[in-house]
Amino acid sequence: MQTHIYPGAQEAASNAAMKGASLIKSAIAARGEAFIVLATGASQFTLLEQLVADTGIDWPRVSVFHLDEYVGIDETHPASFVRYLRERFLAKVPGVKDIVFIHGNQGDVRAEIERVNHAISGVQIDVAFVGIGENGHLAFNDPPADFETEMPFIAVELDEKCRWQQTNEGWFATFDDVPTHAISMSVRQIMKSTAIICTVLDDRKAEAAKWTIEGEVSNLHPASILQTHENAFIFLDRSAAAQLSSEQG
Repeated sequence: MQTHIYPGAQEAASNAAMKGASLIKSAIAARGEAFIVLATGASQFTLLEQLVADTGIDWPRVSVFHLDEYVGIDETHPASFVRYLRERFLAKVPGVKDIVFIHGNQGDVRAEIERVNHAISGVQIDVAFVGIGENGHLAFNDPPADFETEMPFIAVELDEKCRWQQTNEGWFATFDDVPTHAISMSVRQIMKSTAIICTVLDDRKAEAAKWTIEGEVSNLHPASILQTHENAFIFLDRSAAAQLSSEQG
């Protein structure tokens, strides 16, 4: 795992995007195509802006997988991650080879999980773009996260701290409006990615960042598993890095 700290959020996210873009281009150059995972949320705003602005990426050679989605909200809802990616990514690139969305509004959650698990079966993800939650979650794998399942996507229950984060960020009007369940890429599936780009911004994430980078690897702090990945790159602004005990690279 490599950690990079920048003075501001814009710089941290921009450098995360540049590193990710370089890895995508390298995969295309090596194999003629690339497979990536895209995350959503506030930490990904600038990163996605920079990524789609990179004219050197041959997007029609890129297949995209969706990291996670709430269960039970319509895809027109302002908090829908499908809507987020359609507006902030798909509408701004010249088409992609394929994109596999998670449709959390399907009545049969098990069938939807089977569908996306089948879609990713046999695929080697080149770059997974992720963030971490205030509770240290990785995707929607809230603590205590399942570090053992080999299923690529799983059904998860969102904990209270996770749901308050979604409320406080303005995605939902009230805490009670936040769904209690989601479909998430599993920890092991994320860790199978050739490279992981993790963007961590704002002082709200400072405690989680400390546990992720300097704490013991534990499913009580799910993102700490990134310490064991040799090609995980964490990009932080000064606010998110405020509780680290030493200056990182």
